[in-house]
Amino acid sequence: MELFTGIDIVENNRIEKVYKKYGKRFLDRIYTQKEQEYCLQKTDPIPCLSARFAAKEAFVKAFNQAFGKNLSYKDIEILGRYNKPAQILLHYQGFTDGIHQNRLKYTLSISHERNYSVAIVIIYTV
Repeated sequence: MELFTGIDIVENNRIEKVYKKYGKRFLDRIYTQKEQEYCLQKTDPIPCLSARFAAKEAFVKAFNQAFGKNLSYKDIEILGRYNKPAQILLHYQGFTDGIHQNRLKYTLSISHERNYSVAIVIIYTV
């Protein structure tokens, strides 16, 4: 088994500025429809959007270490689950044979507070 890690921290204010400037265009470029629906239902969607941005960045870093491939933000979906840890869904088409998918396990931890959101991803290959 090999382990690959990725971590990212985001200043929530940075995501808020980009969201205010570009609105739906920004959301559609970075987030899936489910991510947008989940975050935009919150009273303050910025920490949720920031945490998902950090999670996507962390996953991109770990995935690149593991496979030497770059992912787009929409290849990665971070699903929120009420009172449960967030879940990663990988939509990367580069693993069409299923062999890599079966050898790939990953965990995610995200956290946010007033000013920052942080995420760490660990990818396990078997």
